[in-house]
Amino acid sequence: MSKNKLNLTLPPVDTSAASSQVVPTPPFKTPSGTDHCIAFALRVLVHRNINNKYCHSMAANKESPSRDSTTSSSARISLLAEESLTRDYSLGSLASAVSQDEFFRCRDHAESVLKRMQLYLENQQLCDVVLIAGIDGRRVPAHRLVLSASSAYFSAMFTGSLRETKEEEVTLGEVHGDALQILVQYCYTGFIELREDTVETLLATACLLQLNAVVTACCNFLARQLHPSNCLGFAFFAEQQSCHTLLRLAKAYTCQHFMQVCKNQEFFQLNAEQLSKLLASDDLNVPSEQDVFHCLMSWIQNDPSNRDKHIPELLALVRLPLLQPSFIMDHVESVCASNECQQLVMEALKWHLLPERRCLIASERTKPRKSTVGRLLAVGGMDAHKGAISIESYCPRLDKWTVWNNMSARRLQFGVAVMDDKLIIVGGRDGLKTLNTVESLDLNTMGWTLLNPMGTHRHGLGVAVLEGPLYAVGGHDGWSYLNTVERWDPTARTWSYVAPMSSMRSTAGVAVLGGRLYVVGGRDGSVCHRSIECYDPHTNKWTTRTAMNKRRGGVGVAVAHGFLYALGGHDCPASNPSVCRTDTVERYDPGTDTWTLICSLSIGRDAIGCALLGNRLMAVGGYDGNHYLKTVEEYDPEANEWNQVSPLTCSRAGACIVAIPNIIPPTSLLPSSTV
Repeated sequence: MSKNKLNLTLPPVDTSAASSQVVPTPPFKTPSGTDHCIAFALRVLVHRNINNKYCHSMAANKESPSRDSTTSSSARISLLAEESLTRDYSLGSLASAVSQDEFFRCRDHAESVLKRMQLYLENQQLCDVVLIAGIDGRRVPAHRLVLSASSAYFSAMFTGSLRETKEEEVTLGEVHGDALQILVQYCYTGFIELREDTVETLLATACLLQLNAVVTACCNFLARQLHPSNCLGFAFFAEQQSCHTLLRLAKAYTCQHFMQVCKNQEFFQLNAEQLSKLLASDDLNVPSEQDVFHCLMSWIQNDPSNRDKHIPELLALVRLPLLQPSFIMDHVESVCASNECQQLVMEALKWHLLPERRCLIASERTKPRKSTVGRLLAVGGMDAHKGAISIESYCPRLDKWTVWNNMSARRLQFGVAVMDDKLIIVGGRDGLKTLNTVESLDLNTMGWTLLNPMGTHRHGLGVAVLEGPLYAVGGHDGWSYLNTVERWDPTARTWSYVAPMSSMRSTAGVAVLGGRLYVVGGRDGSVCHRSIECYDPHTNKWTTRTAMNKRRGGVGVAVAHGFLYALGGHDCPASNPSVCRTDTVERYDPGTDTWTLICSLSIGRDAIGCALLGNRLMAVGGYDGNHYLKTVEEYDPEANEWNQVSPLTCSRAGACIVAIPNIIPPTSLLPSSTV
C-alpha cells in the first residue's frame, strides 16, 4: 500500500496574548470509529511536532544568551495553544482532508451477470415466463427482465398494461420454435449463428421481436448472397418482412444485373403486376430500350395463353419512341393487335416524324432510362496545374465521375465534337503557341490518330457537327480575334472555309438547333457580345437573331427540349480585374425568336462546359474568379430549377463536354464511314 503524506495547515496563534490568558478549548463530541483513529493519529503527530519545536527553541536559547529568557516560555505557551486549536480543527475537517475517495468499476461485471443469467436459464432457475411458438408449440422458458432489456417487443409486452404481464405462458403466433429458441439465447449471449438454411426464418422472427441488431446482421448476410437467380425472391421476401435495407439492396442488384436476371426462372415466375413495377424503373441497366422490349416478349412467350392479355399494359412501360422506326416496324407492330397497342406505336412514330413538336408530345415514354443515355465526357480544361490532360466520364445511373482516359498532349481552349465513333479534338493552345492540329480518338479501340490540320490556328474556338460535316467557328489566332469559319468534310477528309460571321468572336458558345448553326455571345477583345448569329449550310449565309439580355463572354451553350440555353459567362474583357461573372441563364425559343431568363445557377462563373445527356441539361465546372470548380448541375425544366449532382474528380474550367452512347457501332457499320 502506498503511503499518503499528511499535510496539515494549522491556524495562526496570537502569542502575545498567550502569556496573559489561557486559550479555551471548545467542547466537542468524542469521536468514535474511524474518526477516533484519525484524531488519535493527529494527536501523535502534533505532540511530535511540539517536542521538535520545543527542542529547537531550547537549542536556540543556548546559542544566543543575549535572547530574552521569556522566549522559551512563550514558545511553550504558543505550542500548547497551537496543539489545542489543531486538535479541535482536525476533528472538524481532517476526515475530508485525508480521505482518498475513488470509484471502482468491474469491467466484466455485465458479462458476468449475463453468464450467470444464462446459467439460470439452462437450469431453468428463476424463470418467470414460458414462450410458446405458435407454429410448432415449442416451449421456451426465459426471464422477463432479460427479454424486456433486449427487445422493444417484449418490453412493451411485459412492462405495459397488456394481459401478458401477468401470464406465466405467452403464445407467439406465426413463430417457429427453433428460431424462437435461438433468438432467446441471443438475448442472453449477444451471439447468433447465421446459416443459409435458417437465416430467412431468423430474419422474419427477429423483425417480429424487434431485435434490430439481428435484423441488420441477417440483411447483410442475405445481401452477400445476392445473385441474378435469387435477387427477385429476396426482394419480395424483404418487402413482406418490411426489411427496407434488404429491399433496397435487392432492387438495386436486380436493376444492375437486369440482363442476367431476365434469363433466370424467377423472372418468368413474376406476375404481371410484379413485372410492371420492374419495367417502370428508370434504373434498369440495359444497353438500349430494345433489350427491354425483348425481355417483355420472352416473359409473354413463356405462357402466351395467360399473358397475351397483359401486352397493352406492359408495352406501355417500354419506351417505344426511343426505338428506331425500323425496329418498331419489324418487331413491335407484329404484336400490336389491340387498339391500345396501335396508339402506342403511333405515338412512337410521331416522335420520329415530327421532331419540332417533341416538346408537345413528350411523356414518360420519351424519357430515356439512365443507362441508355450513354455517358458524359469532360475533356481537358484549365486546372490548378495550368491545364488538365485527363478525360473524365460521368455515369448517370451511378451518379459518379471517373477518370476515363487522357489526351495525347496538353491543350487549352480547344474544341471537341463526336462524329460517329470518333472523338475529334480541334485547335487550342499548348501554353506556348496557338494550334491548328486536329486529333481523333477511336472510341472502340481507344487509339489516337492525327487528322489534317485546319487552315487557321485557333484557340477559344467553338465546334459543332451539322448534317455530317464539322464546323470550327471563330476564336483567336494568337494575334487577333477571328470571324472566319472552317468546315471539315469527313468524306474528302479536307478543311474548307465557309462564309465568315459578321462579328469577331472568341470563347463564344456554338450549338446546332433546327438544322442551323448558332453562335452565341463571346468577346472580341474590347467588348463581350449580346448578339447571336445563325448559319444556314444550304445558303452559306449568316443571319442575326434577337440578342440576349446580357453580354456573355466565356458562355456555355447547349440545346435541350427544343430551346437554346446560354449559361453564365462574363460581361467585360477577361483581362479586366473587375470582370463580373454571372450566374444567370437565358433560354432562346427559335419559334418566337425571343430570350427568356430562367432559374440561375448556384454560383456565378464562366468557362462552363455544358451538354445534353439524354433529356438532362448538364452544366459542368467553370471559374468563379478565384477557383476552378468541380461543381456539376442539371436543369429540371418542369420545376425550373438547377440541382447539383456528383462533382468532378478534378476541378476544371473550359472543359469540353460531350455525350457518347453506350453502344458505339464501328465506323464500318455506319452509313458514312470516314473521319
